[in-house]
Amino acid sequence: MIINTARFLISSPAVGKCPDTSLHEYAFIGRSNVGKSSLINMLTGRKDLAMTSSTPGKTMLINHFLINDQWYIVDLPGYGYARRSKSDREKLEKMIKGYILNRKQMTNLFLLIDSRHSPQKIDIEFMEWLGENGVPFSIVFTKLDKLSSNAAKKLTADYCSFLLERWEELPPVFRTSSEDRRGREAILDYIEEMNKLPLEDTV
Repeated sequence: MIINTARFLISSPAVGKCPDTSLHEYAFIGRSNVGKSSLINMLTGRKDLAMTSSTPGKTMLINHFLINDQWYIVDLPGYGYARRSKSDREKLEKMIKGYILNRKQMTNLFLLIDSRHSPQKIDIEFMEWLGENGVPFSIVFTKLDKLSSNAAKKLTADYCSFLLERWEELPPVFRTSSEDRRGREAILDYIEEMNKLPLEDTV
């Protein structure tokens, strides 16, 4: 897929405030500092489309980006940022889950995992919640450029093996690096195939 245009559309505080459209949406989520904004910028080829920050937990709203005037990337707030107050964490959890469970246009949720780390309880619990609620999602390993080729293969394979001890099968898995653009075509090709389906067939 070739990305010709990518532009920010709107930030929304709740799913009910999201734009009224009939286009496919692909949401991206992960723990704070997992490289979400960098991945979105890499996929779209727009360096500053999604704002990156050295401070984790900056995304507090549901951000819509219109791609090729045909589909949306949705940047969701990161979860698990310990420095937020309890009330802020509860507010964000309500916002995130409200979007994931109620946004009919969401065709797939890309769940980002830092490839350098072993399975974390908060990520596993979130994946299990997605499975229990029948949410279509994919796993995206990030920051593979921070590892040697052998380490990247081993760590991601071990992670998948860990999941298969609990699940019958894995969702789609992508291995990426925002630095060297690894995984870009695989994700865009996947989105392109999903875009061919009528929206009602994906929800």
